[in-house]
Amino acid sequence: MTDLSTSTARFTKAELEEAFQGYQDTVVEATRTGDWNLFAEMFTEDADYIEHAYGTFSGREEIREWVVRTMTAFPGSHMTEFPAAWHTVDVDRGTIICEIRNPMRDLGDGTIHEASNLTILHYAGDGLWSCEEDIYNPMKFLRMTKRWCRSAEAAGTLPDEARQWLAAVGA
Repeated sequence: MTDLSTSTARFTKAELEEAFQGYQDTVVEATRTGDWNLFAEMFTEDADYIEHAYGTFSGREEIREWVVRTMTAFPGSHMTEFPAAWHTVDVDRGTIICEIRNPMRDLGDGTIHEASNLTILHYAGDGLWSCEEDIYNPMKFLRMTKRWCRSAEAAGTLPDEARQWLAAVGA
């Protein structure tokens, strides 16, 4: 059993919780405005972003290039929010582990199209993160997005960029 009285934690639970709330608030603002530069600014200059389908991005500028490109194109551009379903704080490691929901735009029929991922965030201090790792099953996201496209097509509301994406992935 770990003796927490001798912990060498750099950050308090309160600071980690506050930083995670800032992370969530920034994601809400980036989603609302479409300005994903806001997201990149949450990382240290030398941060790593480990994305299992897209690869590892080293440094804030690589993270910025990837996130802006990904979130301003389909399907990222049609995900309406990225709320945490739950999170836990590991004070000793300075990390937040959470499940992030990724819902697609409502098609008006009441059907929810979403997939989720696990995210591990490593806190660096001063409201910045030194690493993010997203863990998920890319095939689950692919199936969910295809279902959303088919539903949008049936409703006559499939955007051209989604139609092009669907053709490119061989649906």
